[in-house]
Amino acid sequence: MKRRIETALFTRRDFVRAASVGPAAAWLAACDRAGDAGSSAEADAALAAAGEAERPPRWAKDPSPFIQRTLNLETRLELVDGFLTPNELFFVRNHSPTPAIDPGSYTLRVEGDGAETELRLDLSTLESLPQHTITAYLECAGNWRGLYPELTGTRASGGQWTTGAVGCAEWSGPSLTTILDLAGVRPETVDVNLVGLDGSGFERAMPLAKARDPDTIIALRMNGEPLPADHGFPARSVVPGWSGSNSIKWLGSIQLSTEKVWNRNNTSSYVLIGDDWPEADYAPAQGGAINELVVKSALALPRPAQVAPGSHVLHGFAHAPAGPVSAVEWSPDGGATWLEAEIVDPILPLAWQRFEFEWDATPGAHTLVTRATDATGNTQPDDPLMNEKGYLLNVPLPHPVQVG
Repeated sequence: MKRRIETALFTRRDFVRAASVGPAAAWLAACDRAGDAGSSAEADAALAAAGEAERPPRWAKDPSPFIQRTLNLETRLELVDGFLTPNELFFVRNHSPTPAIDPGSYTLRVEGDGAETELRLDLSTLESLPQHTITAYLECAGNWRGLYPELTGTRASGGQWTTGAVGCAEWSGPSLTTILDLAGVRPETVDVNLVGLDGSGFERAMPLAKARDPDTIIALRMNGEPLPADHGFPARSVVPGWSGSNSIKWLGSIQLSTEKVWNRNNTSSYVLIGDDWPEADYAPAQGGAINELVVKSALALPRPAQVAPGSHVLHGFAHAPAGPVSAVEWSPDGGATWLEAEIVDPILPLAWQRFEFEWDATPGAHTLVTRATDATGNTQPDDPLMNEKGYLLNVPLPHPVQVG
């Protein structure tokens, strides 16, 4: 019989005694596994083979405002006017269709040889823990990959995102370190591996130090509401400043390991593969692991855009893992000259920054460009980071605009 913690805990001994007798892992209805590319031919084939009658819905939300990419929904940045991305406009990166999880039978397992005590935590227990709220952006490491041919002359493999695999929200839930402390962490623990309850069983490991960052949280709420299904209900990790692949949705297991954890998502996926990353230097991975993101900026305009002649106040979003962004420049002529854009409040260290500028648009074809710099002096580079999967592309982005 399930026991719930009704009072404000919180000695570790009392918590462990109550939580360790919780139910087994939550039941998850089976859904198609479509591979990790998300919008690849492999995913298309897997979904097609299921047949329309047997195929589960890919998403819980209305996909019509998005650019639809097989299992993924790309945000149209031009629809995001405010600082926070509304839940209904926040991008979706899935590796299998969004699962439907029963909150009444949901259990988060804390386990592994690095844990002093294994825990089974139901949703009410997670909600009873001290809650930590952060405002942070999330971005897929492959954001902009679809622009790789335009910017580098080569095509990168993987989902062909343009600029909309990024969003910023307010997230609330217990810190991961609070949960680790309740289980107890053995001194020899090296990695914390997070595993989702989606059809692909998506997992990603992080060093213990990052897991213990006070801003690494297990989010239960997004923009003041319970997590939407497409964004990880009932619980997900949020790891600010790191690739969105670390922010595991539908979190089912937290695994503490006394050895380095290797799996598909840090050996062949989410690694930099190419001449600059010799495989022999990173074995058993095929290249350098992707964790921290890079400084970027993009205009909130359709691509390509069309506007009427005259004065326009244009806006966009800039973000950096070592935030906040301290300056954004824009160019009306493809990068020949640069002007200062205005960064609009609020300015928060883990969030993106909204910027705007006024442009007197004259008839004809134009190329606008933006360039961001963070508080530590990192700026968008002139040369792209070349790698086979097009990760972390962040050169100043030319944006074609037709006036008239």
